[in-house]
Amino acid sequence: MDDKVNYAAVGAFVLLLGAALVAGVLWLAVGLGGRQTLDPYQAVIQESVAGLNVDAPVKYLGVDVGKVSHIEIDPLNSRQVRLHFLIQRGTPIKRDSLAVLKTQGLTGIAYIELSGGSAGSPPLVAGADGQTPLIPFKLSLSARLENVLTNVLANVDRVSNNLNTVFGADNQAALKSTLADVATLAHALAGQQATIRAGLADAARTARLAAEAAKQLEPTLERIASASQAVESMAGVAQSASGRAALAADAAASGVQQIAGETLPELARLLAETAELTASLRQLSQQTTASPSSLLLGSPATPPGPGESARP
Repeated sequence: MDDKVNYAAVGAFVLLLGAALVAGVLWLAVGLGGRQTLDPYQAVIQESVAGLNVDAPVKYLGVDVGKVSHIEIDPLNSRQVRLHFLIQRGTPIKRDSLAVLKTQGLTGIAYIELSGGSAGSPPLVAGADGQTPLIPFKLSLSARLENVLTNVLANVDRVSNNLNTVFGADNQAALKSTLADVATLAHALAGQQATIRAGLADAARTARLAAEAAKQLEPTLERIASASQAVESMAGVAQSASGRAALAADAAASGVQQIAGETLPELARLLAETAELTASLRQLSQQTTASPSSLLLGSPATPPGPGESARP
């Protein structure tokens, strides 16, 4: 029996088997990859992308939906980084969806997290010009904390500078002088404790006497209030009487106007007629006295004057 091994045949078999395994793995990888259609997206970020590498996962609410395909400095603004993604078609990316840079655990491996957006927002798709859709980017938690800490440190630095200005040499001397004056005043007040106690006792006694005087004045104040009410009532009565007097004066004025306009002309005419009647009576009396027969024969004829002829 020949127990010699053909090592060349065994090597060739192993090589063929390894090549077949590699080809199978590649075929499976290509087949699985071809089952998914990936759509390009991009985002512009204004912070450091340290720890983010090409082929880093892109997650939608924690679910892997794609990967980072390319990372570059934004050609339009060197202070920004432009990220390119390949995301599975059918992922519900909306116009108000946001991309956030996050790190995974303590390893520091960075990835991109996409938010869901609102239900009524339209989907984010490529435009008519075929330009890659741009997903808005939101600052990461570490970037926001860094901004807050920067602002806090700036405020602390400003407060420190202000304190240094306030507690300068001149202000320190003025503060020492003020504290010395306060101490002197405190010592002076301590020496006048007995006087201050007596003053406080006098003030308390004065307040007590004022309270008692106020109690004694309460009846007087009540009488004054009653008197003021009586005066107010009298004022109302006087006002009412004044109104009635005004009405009477108006009525008297109307009567005087009526007398002046109607009665006085009639009275004047009556007086004129009375005067004429008196003159006629006086003439008749004189005529009767001179010739009593004139009452029966009438007045005698007047004799003609010189050069006049008697009238027939």
